[in-house]
Amino acid sequence: MQFGSHRALDALDVDVPNGITGLVGANGAGKTTLMSILLGLRRATSGTATVLGLDPSTQGAELRALVGYGPERNVLPEDMPASDFVKHLAEVRGLPSDEARSRASDALWLVGLGEERFRALGSMSTGQRQRVKLAQAIAADPRLIFLDEPTDGLDPVQRDEMLALIRQISAEYSIDVVLSSHLLEEVERICDNVVALDAGTLVASGPLAQLVGDDEGVVLEIVEVADRPGAIEQVSASLTGAGFVVRPLGVGTVEVIGPDVDLVADGVRDALAASGARLGKVVRRRRRLEDLFHIAAEVSS
Repeated sequence: MQFGSHRALDALDVDVPNGITGLVGANGAGKTTLMSILLGLRRATSGTATVLGLDPSTQGAELRALVGYGPERNVLPEDMPASDFVKHLAEVRGLPSDEARSRASDALWLVGLGEERFRALGSMSTGQRQRVKLAQAIAADPRLIFLDEPTDGLDPVQRDEMLALIRQISAEYSIDVVLSSHLLEEVERICDNVVALDAGTLVASGPLAQLVGDDEGVVLEIVEVADRPGAIEQVSASLTGAGFVVRPLGVGTVEVIGPDVDLVADGVRDALAASGARLGKVVRRRRRLEDLFHIAAEVSS
């Protein structure tokens, strides 16, 4: 996807399976642009996309009748009651007025706003407005919903509640979800699959369990000895040279990531022996989504 001289997405080739898929990456990684293409709101400069068997570039209206969308931006009309807003968008997606009214009420109850459904949107808190956006996304009984940063602006408790709600809706109503977020931790908590982007390019995609694996690294607490200054730097350099990703975590502590924890352990043993440093503590750890971006950066450099 090209915007003048800026390429927002480059050679992206992914398949999104059923379940909850996390679309992750830093702000500006191309997540919203990709969602816009998949919804038929933007036309890709080149390439093709298929969503629910439809081509978004030529069948956008048909597609948008089958999917729900919760935008990142605050685009809610301030003076409209939540129930009227959700009802209106359900009608836009093709539901008759009476059914749209009933579905709007049900959706608002489902997201915890049943008692607040007649309040004006402008009088609602950030957390309530995010729930309204989720309610309108599901009111027309879609097969798939796109949620762009659905926890933006929420405190930790509200974020936990929103994530649990999305997971519940997906599981109980068999609705597939594509959830865009720059918060990797929340994606790890509720997503089945991941598409990771960095500056418009694909870092990784696939089932979350497969991408993060099991224990794939260690955290080392290294103790220098008096007659071997610089041993910690030597250990880090040796491990990096052996092909592992090494990140400092604090004074005397580094994180080492590799394709297999046994290979990491062997590399750590050899690096410590060569440096003369002593090992204060070692903790095995599970690879995280964050590691995919660090590994990709190491490969590209």
